[in-house]
Amino acid sequence: MKLWDLVNELKSDRYEWVELSHPVSPETPHWIGFDPFQNLGLALDYHEEGYDVISYYYKIVTQYGTHVDAPCHFIPGAASLDQIPTKSTMFPLCVINAADKVKANNDYALTIDDVLEYESRYGTIPEGAFVAMRSDWSKRSDFENNDADGNPHYPGWKLETLKFLVEERNVGAIGHEPTDTDAPAAGLGWIGERYILSTGRFQVEVMKNLDLVPESGAMIMVTTPRVVGATGFTARCIAIYEK
Repeated sequence: MKLWDLVNELKSDRYEWVELSHPVSPETPHWIGFDPFQNLGLALDYHEEGYDVISYYYKIVTQYGTHVDAPCHFIPGAASLDQIPTKSTMFPLCVINAADKVKANNDYALTIDDVLEYESRYGTIPEGAFVAMRSDWSKRSDFENNDADGNPHYPGWKLETLKFLVEERNVGAIGHEPTDTDAPAAGLGWIGERYILSTGRFQVEVMKNLDLVPESGAMIMVTTPRVVGATGFTARCIAIYEK
């Protein structure tokens, strides 16, 4: 009964629920190397004689829109989506706001100083927290932001910052709004993403609405289908905080 009371309390007017994931459609932001989501048509149609249901076939890449990257996405033999622990679907949420810095510099990469500045206001990031970088990149229509030479420019994380969060703060997972962990202008490839996944942690990419949740004090739920052997999948992420 105590858990039921907690459910009722969280659904009361005392708490705000915020959608942190994009809806899934052909227009959903996604990495440029992947095809858009496709509706391949009906599998069953209740308009046809003998059927009482309607179902569709969809074509979608595992890393589409707001999605979880499982460790095996980059690390051979590491945990796949179905092997992520059940308790790793809920975390304290810490949102580090770099939106102004990203507005001034689209290639901005989050630093250890940004983390320490956050902690000077809110206290030490708790062990097992989900740390999200807010950049407001989800408000853009052009996620790649290519220059005249076709080179993309969008924000990300410094490798040393990720190492600090893992080795000094023991965070549970990270998330961000762009389609990659690493700022491409740095020319270092996917070193940050490879590192965070190599630690057995997952990450969430292409998040949204991080500006609608408090920087400290919220919780996040991260849900995906439990696909055996999957390197990741489109996710629904929800933040809850007390008003």
